[in-house]
Amino acid sequence: MSDTPSIVEWIGGREAIGRWLDLFYDEVERDPLLAPAFGGVVTEEHRDHVTAWWAEVMGGPSDYSERHGGYEHMLAKHRDLGISAEQRLRFVTLLSAAADAAGIPSDPEARAALMGYAEWGSRLAVENSAPGADPVPHAPVPHWGWGVAPPYRP
Repeated sequence: MSDTPSIVEWIGGREAIGRWLDLFYDEVERDPLLAPAFGGVVTEEHRDHVTAWWAEVMGGPSDYSERHGGYEHMLAKHRDLGISAEQRLRFVTLLSAAADAAGIPSDPEARAALMGYAEWGSRLAVENSAPGADPVPHAPVPHWGWGVAPPYRP
């Protein structure tokens, strides 16, 4: 058994992800490009669901799958939104800045994992949200790992 922690453990658990995403969504609510996609307000329910999603993806418990329906539910929330490339880039940029503001560990390994998933997931969201898109209807929730750079321990 490896002693390498999951990404969610390394960055501080679900609490850290919630702190990060709250700061992120506070910025989204003020952003003229992204706020309209959320009706100007990102609800506590939405914030909680996305926190559960990120925690599960980053190696935490499968709360999102068990309580909210997993991949199929997430896909349904993005269908026909028509997310633009500009919105996607702003989304990822604000996520990165919010991670700094929330005190998420800034080591290159952790940030590469988090932002790698943000890039991957947001690009799929653009594809899956396009009018007339035909996304894969059933898939597991992704489980993101460290890739080629596990956490550095001197």
